[in-house]
Amino acid sequence: MLYCRHCVQPDTRPNTQFSSAGVCPACDYVEAIRGVDWQERVDILADLFAARKRKPGQYHDCIIGVSGGKDSTRQAMWVRDKFGINPLLVCLSYPPEQATERGMNNLSNLIELGFDVLVSQPAPATWRALKRDGFAKFTNSFRSTELALFSAVPQIALRYGIDLILWGENPALQLGDMKTLGKTGYDGNNLRHMNTLSSGMQWMLDAGYTAQQLLPYQYPAPEAFTQAGLQIVYLGWFMGDWSLVNNAMYSCADGLEVRSDGVQATGDLYGVTALDEDFTPINQMIKYYKFGFGRTTDYCNEEIRLGRMTREQAIALVTEHDHACSPLYIQRYCDYLGITVAAFWDQVRAATNRRLFDIDAAGRIHRRFTVGVGL
Repeated sequence: MLYCRHCVQPDTRPNTQFSSAGVCPACDYVEAIRGVDWQERVDILADLFAARKRKPGQYHDCIIGVSGGKDSTRQAMWVRDKFGINPLLVCLSYPPEQATERGMNNLSNLIELGFDVLVSQPAPATWRALKRDGFAKFTNSFRSTELALFSAVPQIALRYGIDLILWGENPALQLGDMKTLGKTGYDGNNLRHMNTLSSGMQWMLDAGYTAQQLLPYQYPAPEAFTQAGLQIVYLGWFMGDWSLVNNAMYSCADGLEVRSDGVQATGDLYGVTALDEDFTPINQMIKYYKFGFGRTTDYCNEEIRLGRMTREQAIALVTEHDHACSPLYIQRYCDYLGITVAAFWDQVRAATNRRLFDIDAAGRIHRRFTVGVGL
């Protein structure tokens, strides 16, 4: 396990590869864009919008996938107010046991801001069963639900005949998931290759779910994109101040409600992510035990690249909080899946990366690596 020389990104992140100088792709990207003419990029985006005309009878220019959170709120406001674009906002809704009142308030806020919002709701019973099966098989109940979250937007775009999807950050350039690289820095049509989507649906079919049950979880094929002329564009590529914290600040000014539970409960330094549900912190904690990094790492890396945090400060924060997750959230999650907390931890320990962690006789998990140094 190695760490980037500039930030606290480990080389255990799936689909990432450090340069020969020991620098992660995201830090390389930040260095490469220091001299970028951001107005030129804005002009490119304006030309993209101008080149795409609404079809007869259409009211919306594009689709933006939203949760009501910081990124989607900022995207919707930016394209509407700066470019005069009328987006259709598409939200894949969680079942009541997973959704938060905060998330519902933020989605309502988008509607009150004047946007049309289309909400898609997969069958709750299938959703729950898939989450339980995903946890049992992969120690990752989000294998299925992330497919649904990513698939809902292009599915709706195809059904409504809208050929432009606006997405947020480029996972290759801004996170290091290099399999998602497109033809340009803003081309998102290779999003289908990101680690989240690459597991596919076969395991669900093998588990006995029918094709009809799995319709909400099916990401459209490349041929469907080509036939419809469907294009995903990463808005983050055009915005010089795109970041977790900056997006939250802009969105809070437009009514975004953030978390108040603290970094000790979620690993979220500022309480601005996963606002619509409380199971994601559990997935981030499990990711930490599998790959050696969690939510705090992502925050600190951005802050280092923006010059607002030193690497030494980041190391201290990551060491203290990267594994954080409230026991209350774990209990609610176990109740939802229908398992005991003891069974949950047995499963997590079985999936823990033993090259990175030791497990003592009492079942406590101990880090073998040193944050910022590695193994």
